[in-house]
Amino acid sequence: MGGIYIHIPYCKQKCSYCNFYFSVSMKTKEEFIFSLLKEIDLNHHYLDREKIRTLYFGGGTPSILSTSELKSIIAEIKKYFVFSEDIEITIEANPDDINIDYLKAIKELGITRFSLGVQSFHDNELKILNRSHDAHKAICAIEMIKNEGFKSTNIDLIFGIPGSTITEWRKNLDFFYKLEIPHLSCYNLTIENRTAIYHQIKTGKLSRPDDKLGAEMFVFTHDYLTSKGYDHYEISNYAIKNNMAIHNTNYWKGEKYLGLGPSAHSFNGESRQWNISNVRKYIHDINSGFIPMQEEKLNKNDMYNEYVMTGLRTKWGVDIKKIESFGDKYKEHFVTISENYIRNGFIIIKNDAYILTVKGMLYSDKISSDLFVT
Repeated sequence: MGGIYIHIPYCKQKCSYCNFYFSVSMKTKEEFIFSLLKEIDLNHHYLDREKIRTLYFGGGTPSILSTSELKSIIAEIKKYFVFSEDIEITIEANPDDINIDYLKAIKELGITRFSLGVQSFHDNELKILNRSHDAHKAICAIEMIKNEGFKSTNIDLIFGIPGSTITEWRKNLDFFYKLEIPHLSCYNLTIENRTAIYHQIKTGKLSRPDDKLGAEMFVFTHDYLTSKGYDHYEISNYAIKNNMAIHNTNYWKGEKYLGLGPSAHSFNGESRQWNISNVRKYIHDINSGFIPMQEEKLNKNDMYNEYVMTGLRTKWGVDIKKIESFGDKYKEHFVTISENYIRNGFIIIKNDAYILTVKGMLYSDKISSDLFVT
């Protein structure tokens, strides 16, 4: 089964840390919706004959769309694809977009899962991040979503915000746990070039987050949530039983997916492709009858590296039998490089799978890079 990701490139305002592709101008939104519907027609063959297990509206801020716009997009997808009976349909949303009427309307459209961009339950941290909501709005939105009875809900939280402490981070996790939310995605704040927060740090208005403190917060999060019954199933994700994000899990397991909209990525097992990150150019080219994208054919090294990178992020790890399927040189390289990491407590072997320990998760990028074949 395959998945579909739809990128909605609009936001009400620019968060200080964000470097994703989006626009705060809504002038092109109507044209964009028209072009998106046309791209579905032009590109549906990418997942030819695949039943769709997941549909994910990301961004940007998908909750900025009206329910009629969402309805037209879902209807167009259904023209070309068969949905599985247990399809997971996720929409990312900002807390200030949530109200009862909106929730009832999108539930009727078949949305089964919310991913709410809370980021923090502290107003001072939300101000640093330049979020458009406050903590009270976030809590109200969560309660409304829970009361409406969606199958699952995720919230995003960010740790390592300038000025934050372990004590403040624990309060965020306490709020999360008391609200009985079944899924958490939490990320260490990354300071990207050309973002507002990068400029504030560079000019001395904010202090640069401490890497050691970020590592302590990561380990604290693992200990806190696993002690309360959450499964740490991917480096940045925790879930209560039966609430794992199926769409993202399928990414990490190498399943096929089609990305639609500006900057969206696609993968079919043999190649990956990505659309241009410019909404006006996207609209122009789609309306001219072609998709403005680049494609990369994957060779065996690429496929091996992709599998190692995504597998190590998860609780399932890297299956040595899968590594063997690439050939002897890949297995020899993987096993040889892994030995030192096993000896030093970064990797464990369980049922023929090489799995990162919590200590190893802190160095996942370095470990993956060392295991790559070039």
